[in-house]
Amino acid sequence: MDEERYKPFDIEESSVSESAQIVSYTNKDDQRYTYTDYSKWDDDQRWELVDGVPYMMSAPSRWHQEISSNLHGILYNLLKGKPCTVYSAPFDVRLNADTHDNTVVQPDILVICDSEKLDDAGCKGAPDFIIEILSPSTSGRDRFLKFDLYRQAGVREYWIVEIDAKKVSAHILSNADYITRIYSETDTAPISVLENCMIDLAEVFNT
Repeated sequence: MDEERYKPFDIEESSVSESAQIVSYTNKDDQRYTYTDYSKWDDDQRWELVDGVPYMMSAPSRWHQEISSNLHGILYNLLKGKPCTVYSAPFDVRLNADTHDNTVVQPDILVICDSEKLDDAGCKGAPDFIIEILSPSTSGRDRFLKFDLYRQAGVREYWIVEIDAKKVSAHILSNADYITRIYSETDTAPISVLENCMIDLAEVFNT
């Protein structure tokens, strides 16, 4: 397990294509939208809204779904009897808790410990813990756009799961920055913001 203090990602040549992908997900026009607009869309597509810009979400791969199911099952069992609840996408999160907000995301996995943040539409405010599982079409958004979005919103811990590398990058909020810890498939990773919660990554990656 490695650890480092958060610093802005260096955009090397290998990652330029990922960061460039961020602007390519939307096929709506250039108009900016609000949560009210978003809640009325009925086009059989899944969308996220970041600063009024819509991003279409493609269907996840089988491996993505298996890892998501593994993580949800592990967290569900760990959180039994605790005042925290785990949810899986699709589940709307309005990060700024404003019904007129222009940012709505659908994390792969999230944990909420404050029931006051829950309503019939999903979550209003920052979840305590978020996991995003990288896919080719969303990798740049999860590494860059959502990384900063979650940090600024006050998400206390954010995991990025890399399927092919069988690796987890755990970002723990400290003094408005993220401290990053890297775990491999042979590690047991603690969830720092959830008491007595440890995840054996061999169970997640089926190794």
